[in-house]
Amino acid sequence: MLLEIREKVHGVFASIILIFICVLFGLWGIQNYLGGGKEAPVVTVEGKEFFQRDVNQAYQQYAQNLAGMKFDEETLKKQALEKLVRDEVLLQYVQAENLIVSDDTARDFIQSLEYFQKDGKFDKTQYQTLLGSQGMSSAEFVSRIKKALVMEQFQRAIVDSSFATPAEIAGFFKIQNQTRDIEYVTVPLVPVSQQPGEDEIAAYYQQHQDDYRTDEQVSVEYVELSVDKLASGIAADDDQLKAYYEDQKAQFTTQERRKISHILFAFGKDKDADAQALQRAVKAKQDLQAKDFAALAAEVSDDKLTAKNGGDLGLFNVGVMEKAFEDAASKLKLGEVSEPVRSAFGYHLIKVTELVPGEIKPYEAVKTEVAKAYQKGQAEAKFNTLAEKLAEVSYENPDSLAAAADLLGSPAQKTGEFTRANGVGIAAEEKVRAAAFSEDVLKGGNSEPIEVGGDKLVVLRVASHQPAAVKELKDVKKEVIAAIQRDKASQQAIAVADQVKQDLASGKTLAQAAEARKLASKKLDGLARNSTQLPAPVVQEIFKTAKPQAGQPSIAVLENAGGGKLVLAIHKVNEGVMSEADKSKQAAISKNIAAAFGKAQLEAVLNALQAKADIEIRPEKQ
Repeated sequence: MLLEIREKVHGVFASIILIFICVLFGLWGIQNYLGGGKEAPVVTVEGKEFFQRDVNQAYQQYAQNLAGMKFDEETLKKQALEKLVRDEVLLQYVQAENLIVSDDTARDFIQSLEYFQKDGKFDKTQYQTLLGSQGMSSAEFVSRIKKALVMEQFQRAIVDSSFATPAEIAGFFKIQNQTRDIEYVTVPLVPVSQQPGEDEIAAYYQQHQDDYRTDEQVSVEYVELSVDKLASGIAADDDQLKAYYEDQKAQFTTQERRKISHILFAFGKDKDADAQALQRAVKAKQDLQAKDFAALAAEVSDDKLTAKNGGDLGLFNVGVMEKAFEDAASKLKLGEVSEPVRSAFGYHLIKVTELVPGEIKPYEAVKTEVAKAYQKGQAEAKFNTLAEKLAEVSYENPDSLAAAADLLGSPAQKTGEFTRANGVGIAAEEKVRAAAFSEDVLKGGNSEPIEVGGDKLVVLRVASHQPAAVKELKDVKKEVIAAIQRDKASQQAIAVADQVKQDLASGKTLAQAAEARKLASKKLDGLARNSTQLPAPVVQEIFKTAKPQAGQPSIAVLENAGGGKLVLAIHKVNEGVMSEADKSKQAAISKNIAAAFGKAQLEAVLNALQAKADIEIRPEKQ
């Protein structure tokens, strides 16, 4: 189980998870790297102290990364703490090695984060507002991002430097394309109709009470911080909306649509080439008095790619061409041809073939839209401020939601009962259910703020808790009888399969053992891993079974997909070879094998760094 969890969050992309943790910590005021007051640290890594709140936050983020997977809470906590320690060990190592990330790399990464974007583009005001609401300077935030990025680069340097040899690739295909010659007999599950006695029913019920439990259920009280609710409570007068409209006029502007064509007169390195190209361009401009632009482009343009389409360059976009070209193209009227324009490629004649002017929608036409945008912008700024305060208030008042409700100005709400697997309303969110059934919340504490849908936070606490309970025998008697009958049928199938296996051990063939019990045996030669002749789980088990030794078949008893048993004899294992079709897959296979090697090497490096580090972990107080 621990290995499966580690696979999910300690792999090649573990550092990417770390980056987003870093970002979230910054946005929601969770100061994972700023210390924890006078309380005793829970973990110390080479002198760096982490406090209980740091550990709790690491667990919350870790659990979110594993949403949908079924693991017990203690296992998750253990792994989250291990990741917290390992990340700090790695961070200290890369800092000690003086590894750095450039300002440009950090800037590009920050600008790609959706937290700081509006309409898909980086918004400096949004960036400054969010950092300011957390009392964090840009320099401090950039420093955190650089730490996360340099850790990612270190890990990728190890993983991406791994490679697979031709022998390893060939070995992969020998195993992957292996086939097996088998013989098998199916022992069916024969239904048992005999009714068990009352004592037998009672005994079975007592031994299997865990199979007859009601689901654990909770209902929760919660407070909700929502951008939409905040926006609905924000009023704005006409002056404020007009000021916002003027500030954000680009949002209400339809961009100009300008389509252009050109004729290029290229020049080479010869000193006279420039003058000759210009002379050609001037003559062509004169020829346009009698010739069509598109026809002339096809005839004389040195841009052969566009010449066949009349010199068409498509829609004009600023920032693609050189400034002189763009300046000329942006000033032309529809149908107008420019004077010769010089660029690094030569001289151009430019023509505007389509022009739809840009339009600024008047305030009165978009007033409703302006009001909604204004309210949302104000609400988002307020949301970020309240989000930090909500985290603080709920943490400082763990036994009640009253303080959090007062902060938000709205009473706590209550859900109906729900289980770990299903719920309605906010309990339909898996993250909400996970928090509701977490150990800290079930003990009576408030949850951490839980992000729901990207624009909503909830803090919850348990209102009622119904532990799983064993149903009474009278309510599940029919189920118990059916289970007893299934068990008896299964035991009969096991007994027959064991008898067949004993016959094989005594020297009989599988066909003889099957015939003695009026069963049919079947042979399959060249069974491949991707075969559909048998159910996939059965095929998987067949290829896990040991190879035959000393001319004797390997015998195994497998679960049959439809119930009953399957007695298997493997007579021969045929080594796989690389097919012509496989040759086209070599690059992908090589990459995957190399990644696996790199991942293992990275794990070994991190283990070595952790083994050398001075780490102290103190037991969590109960």
